[in-house]
Amino acid sequence: MPEKKQQPLRGKMKIVHLDKRFGVIALEKGFVTADQVVDALKTQVEEDLLSGTHRLIGRILLEKQIITLSQLDEALSSMEKSPENA
Repeated sequence: MPEKKQQPLRGKMKIVHLDKRFGVIALEKGFVTADQVVDALKTQVEEDLLSGTHRLIGRILLEKQIITLSQLDEALSSMEKSPENA
């Protein structure tokens, strides 16, 4: 089972990087296309740089009406239940 990788971020804060990210899971489930994930990632980075806000990819896809709330929930549940993320 792969270990979660932690990297320091601004002092004491740490981010846990999971093996499968939300966009990958949503893509594998057929909820989105690769282009839609890339577009959402671009939006995320632009917002991070311009306004200092960080929206999660799932929220961006939901607000752009690319995925439904039930698809968002299903992808998040898959992330939680995935053996490599335990």
